[in-house]
Amino acid sequence: MKCGRRSKEPGALYMKLRILSFMLYLYSNFDAMKKFTYALLMLFAVQLGFSQNKLWKGYFSFREIKDLSESTTKVVAGSENALFSKNLTSGQITTTTTVDGLSGETITAIYHSPTYKKTIIGYATGLMIVVNEVDGSVLNVVDIINKTLPPTIKRINHFMEYDGKVYISCDYGVSEYNLATLVFGDTFFIGDNAAQIAVKQTAVFQGRIYAATRYYGIRSADINNPNLNDFAQWTTVAGGAWLGVEAFGDYLMATNDAGSLQRWNGTTFGAHVQLQQVPVDLRKSGTNLIVTTANFVYIYDAALLQIRLLNSNEIPEIAATFTCATLINNTIYIGTLDDGLQSTTLTPGPFVDMTPDGPLRNNIFAMTSAGANLWSVFGDYDIFFNPYPLDYYGVSKYAPTGWFNIPYQDIEAAVGHEVTSMVRVAANPANPNDVYISSYHSGLLKFENDVPVLLYDPNNSSLEAPASGTLRINGSAYDNQGNLWVTNNYVNRFLKVKRADGQWQEGPDLGTLFQSISEMIFGRMTIDKNGTKWIATRDKGVIGFNENYGNLAKAITDEPGNLPSVQVSIAVADNRNQLWIGTRKGLRVLSSVDSFLSGGDLEAESIIIIEDNLAQELLYEQSVTDIVVDGSNNKWLATADSGVFYVSPNGQQTIYHFTKDNSPLPSNSVNDVEINGITGEVFIATDKGMVSFKGTATSAADNLNNVYVYPNPVRPGYAGTVKVSGLLDKANVKIADIEGNLVYETISEGGTIEWDTTAFGKYKVASGVYMIFVSAEDGGETKVKKVMIVR
Repeated sequence: MKCGRRSKEPGALYMKLRILSFMLYLYSNFDAMKKFTYALLMLFAVQLGFSQNKLWKGYFSFREIKDLSESTTKVVAGSENALFSKNLTSGQITTTTTVDGLSGETITAIYHSPTYKKTIIGYATGLMIVVNEVDGSVLNVVDIINKTLPPTIKRINHFMEYDGKVYISCDYGVSEYNLATLVFGDTFFIGDNAAQIAVKQTAVFQGRIYAATRYYGIRSADINNPNLNDFAQWTTVAGGAWLGVEAFGDYLMATNDAGSLQRWNGTTFGAHVQLQQVPVDLRKSGTNLIVTTANFVYIYDAALLQIRLLNSNEIPEIAATFTCATLINNTIYIGTLDDGLQSTTLTPGPFVDMTPDGPLRNNIFAMTSAGANLWSVFGDYDIFFNPYPLDYYGVSKYAPTGWFNIPYQDIEAAVGHEVTSMVRVAANPANPNDVYISSYHSGLLKFENDVPVLLYDPNNSSLEAPASGTLRINGSAYDNQGNLWVTNNYVNRFLKVKRADGQWQEGPDLGTLFQSISEMIFGRMTIDKNGTKWIATRDKGVIGFNENYGNLAKAITDEPGNLPSVQVSIAVADNRNQLWIGTRKGLRVLSSVDSFLSGGDLEAESIIIIEDNLAQELLYEQSVTDIVVDGSNNKWLATADSGVFYVSPNGQQTIYHFTKDNSPLPSNSVNDVEINGITGEVFIATDKGMVSFKGTATSAADNLNNVYVYPNPVRPGYAGTVKVSGLLDKANVKIADIEGNLVYETISEGGTIEWDTTAFGKYKVASGVYMIFVSAEDGGETKVKKVMIVR
């Protein structure tokens, strides 16, 4: 078919148009549908495409390597709270995160058993997770957590496999775990009189098990002794503080906290070499022994001759601190504290960063959507707004193509100045490549096209440094005229604005709202439809300011204002112009932001819900860290220690409450929430990593050209909802079975609706193909989709 001409024969596109016209006719006449059931069913069976959509995704940093393990076919790395492996043949990298079933807690040790095809992960809490590489199953083992021991001594330090058992070195002693039966065996408290002492590593050598303890020497016993749980069976073969012990061919090697690599001579340990630093890891790999310190990797051959000494200075691009290393097929793999997994050859050569894509750090303090991109910063401050110790972290940007990280060193070099403790991000709505980052110590940093180009400070802007302090810039927001407003702490004229034309100005003196300049400590800022700036403060509630009404300024506090706390985290207007206020001790709502423009004090109200037949306050005494309003006017409420809540427009219904126990959230401490209004992806940043949830939080579309349905098909066992996205606001959506029986109808708010796959909430619909008819509010546009449900 050529452009501008119609084919004489009905091609595929023409036929689809005819089919669509026919469907639209049926949409207006449900009875007619029943006459064509069989024909339509056959048509849909041919036309239906199958797709899947996971509701959760993980966006973790893999740059803090805690431990390495290996086999002949792969190297496995444990980062802060995630796992990744590289197939040495194909080069494929596989990641495992909380989305796959891991815990969000801190990993302290990993071990891969090639014989049993299992990877064991140990945590600081004593949790142990077993990942079966055959079927991908994840087993949580809580035996150590459940032991009646102080929680501070349950840390897992090392795994050692021998004769089908894994010996687990912990801060209380040693435990056995059977890899075949996945059952715990005995626990050995090997200190004097069965004292609980920290064991760093174990090894089996010439029929005896050796345990390197942190403060009580190296202790040994017959590995075949059935009474190893009797402390009297263990003897001390060397005193002092030891960090590792390893059986290596004909040698038993150990390291101590004096930085000495020592060798067992049958009766005692003697120095083999004095290392330049205290060792952090000792292991064998094939016919090599590897000792790692913070800046060096020592590699020895089978005769204990040093064949390579690797210095961190050999990696010029980074200032690496090493945590562990191993050698496989003449390739050295080095775990680092902040720079991921690096590899190089045994013969000195270039280094390769093998770290999976991800942000610079897991603890994302704040983030902002900019078009299709998500910017993240990692500087922070405590509840008293104290930024010390200062953070020297870079910036991460997530784009559809992946993560782009800008290291701190690059930022400092680009602007010629320290830019520490970066805490907020503001993106220009008119130009997503124009991004500003607030430093709670140095000023305001400008990025253009992902490049740091300028640091605004008192020398080139209206920003002020107080007489007794540093330049602390925090909340920043754009108004609808393209002006960028920022808060400047500890100065009377604390509001500054960078006009759309690039000129800087300062706001009026609002010092009368405060008793002293020391109270002028500001957090996030948002701007409502009237141009009113709503500024969260540390101790003075919420400050509202509007320069268009005679520099009108008001405060909402506990008295007047009815806030449960004057420590406010966020105040944001929803789609119905209500102001939602999150504080350190609960939630309040101002009925209308318009009331700010009229006379009188502002009074916020609590949200009363019915739970367990009792009236109670929504998020009573909860520390609310962020509030985000989606396209349907539902709210995401982030908390400091209870995860994240997703509630209805009025807050009366809790649609979801996600925690680390019922979802892939790695932590219940949520720092920030951000929504991609195009895709509906909700990013949830916690202090232990970021995940996203694919909800219905999409902005309304301009037309119905891109309506889509997911998941499709709905497979057996799926317990979630079917989502229809790409909708106009207030679109009419009808869902009917193949015989034309209506099973669901709703009006969209925003760009997405959900269907629970029931017939008007009464019962689950049967297997089959279901028609989804969409029409605009005025009937000017229509769209027909279909979904297959398989029970």
